[in-house]
Amino acid sequence: MIWLGIETSSMPLSIALMKDDDVLVELNEAMNITHSQRAMSAIDEVCRLAQIQPKEIEAIAVSEGPGSYTGVRIGVTLAKTLAWTLNVPLVGVSSLQVLARNVQYAEGIVFPYIDARRGAVYGGAYHMKAGEIVATVLEEQHISMEQGIENIQAYSQDLNVWAVSASRSFDESLKETFGERFHRVEEAFALPRASQVIRLAQEKMSTASVHTFVPEYLRMTEAETNWMKEQKSNE
Repeated sequence: MIWLGIETSSMPLSIALMKDDDVLVELNEAMNITHSQRAMSAIDEVCRLAQIQPKEIEAIAVSEGPGSYTGVRIGVTLAKTLAWTLNVPLVGVSSLQVLARNVQYAEGIVFPYIDARRGAVYGGAYHMKAGEIVATVLEEQHISMEQGIENIQAYSQDLNVWAVSASRSFDESLKETFGERFHRVEEAFALPRASQVIRLAQEKMSTASVHTFVPEYLRMTEAETNWMKEQKSNE
């Protein structure tokens, strides 16, 4: 089966084509270019390099969030449009689990997070052993980094803690709390990859309805928050 993977949940862009378990082409970019300007041409490029016609794509996997509102929305909209046009299955996966897959064989706690600004992150944490998740330490959520660290610390005992993130804003806080047990993955493994989006989708294989599939933002947009406040003030 030929899969197209789309990852736009944060600043980096990643597009991949896989045939069954084999990566045919993967394009990874970390340039500050709006995904709406680049994503579609990147899909055309990987198809050209793999010598695959769009009509040959048999399934689409997309990172459904959390992450950048704009980035997630662009990726999901693009994936839905292509799935509808090509009449192929669509599978959405967590962008945090995509990051965690980069270090799935690390022993200890794997802590993928995306900087959500103002001291907050979109984060989740998993106790990994021999390549398997043995426990969820922190459910995926929008949370202050301070509270996230407290939750991990309460569980961690003597386990190593592996941070998986393109952001280094919280390194000092993590080092201060976990000391020598804190590890930051190498830069190449700190960015989400579309091939991991596809692998997670292959394992999940729970297809979504193109009509009802929506991003997983994990918190309301600023516009929604302001609207709620306005409604309450009018009560």
